[in-house]
Amino acid sequence: MDTSDVEKQIKNIEDEIFNTQKNKATEHHIGKLKAKLARLKAEIEKRKSTGAKGKGFAIKKSGDATVGLIGFPSIGKSTLINRLTDAKSRVGSYDFTTLDAIPGMMSYKGANIQILDLPGLITGASNGKGRGREILSAVRNVDLIIFMIDAQNINQLDLMAQELHFAGIRVNQKKPDIVVKKTGHGGINVSFTVKLTHLDETLVKSISSEYVTNAEIILREDITEDQLIDVFLQNRIYLPAFVVINKKDLINKKDLYLTTNNIKQKGWDVIAISARNRAGLKNLKEKIFSKLKFIRIYMKPVGKKADFDEPLILKENNTVEIACKKLHRNFKEKFRYASVSGPSAKHDIQKVGLDHVLKDKDILTIVVTK
Repeated sequence: MDTSDVEKQIKNIEDEIFNTQKNKATEHHIGKLKAKLARLKAEIEKRKSTGAKGKGFAIKKSGDATVGLIGFPSIGKSTLINRLTDAKSRVGSYDFTTLDAIPGMMSYKGANIQILDLPGLITGASNGKGRGREILSAVRNVDLIIFMIDAQNINQLDLMAQELHFAGIRVNQKKPDIVVKKTGHGGINVSFTVKLTHLDETLVKSISSEYVTNAEIILREDITEDQLIDVFLQNRIYLPAFVVINKKDLINKKDLYLTTNNIKQKGWDVIAISARNRAGLKNLKEKIFSKLKFIRIYMKPVGKKADFDEPLILKENNTVEIACKKLHRNFKEKFRYASVSGPSAKHDIQKVGLDHVLKDKDILTIVVTK
């Protein structure tokens, strides 16, 4: 089936969904249609990406994490990244729009955080408009997204979030806790460990039948039909994100309060700054550090003092084993024991194993065989 035939099918399904009255009697039929629609759109996207040509943004990830800074053109991203990092963004002489993806490194609390100043994201980016595919491909590889908007144009936030959603990027969501085990026979069997409020067994089977013929499906959390479809498509990326309102100096305090409150009511975490005036940048750095869920571990070699100047940067709930892997490739194999003092220790100096979960500001000594 060629692309035009698939696009025709997509149009017909979209029309049928739009024209079908939504009620209890039709929810299973609509659920199956949505599953088929998502499958066909994914097929179209795969064909386009396979045939697409262009250099893209060849950016090597470095540092402890990578943050993607996205926003509409001329929003002030280049100014902000130059304030936060050692990058020098190239901007057009007329429209002040970044011409390429510019990486910069921000150092904060011992962490080295790579921040990407990406070209302006515009409406239609998910369909390739304005180098959209390249931008969104870069976004899929970051650890945190910052949506940058103008204080006087907050509608830009919904437009950008929509483009990311169309591109399979799910912001501030976790991957649904669902197990799909394909089997050779027996059809589709569904079980769940929690009460479902959005789905029932029949609807789960209707949606699943678009992707599998024989499978054991276990739902371990209450999810929507869209989340179930996402699980089967297997190309979704789940990333944390927050909103930065730039140019706060250009509106009065009352309007800024109303704008910030409006965004918060939509479920977003938001911070207001002025990149030009360097206002709010300390709070922004702290927000980035917090959103990345970093913890600082102070290493103490045997018989020496702890190094409080250059901490080992890990993530929340990381273990001694992960610390070993980050420090040296042979540490895990040669590991004897570790000693910890600080927030995660039960007493002053606790002897622990590889599975010990570390906390921020722990002091860690690792003892290995020679």
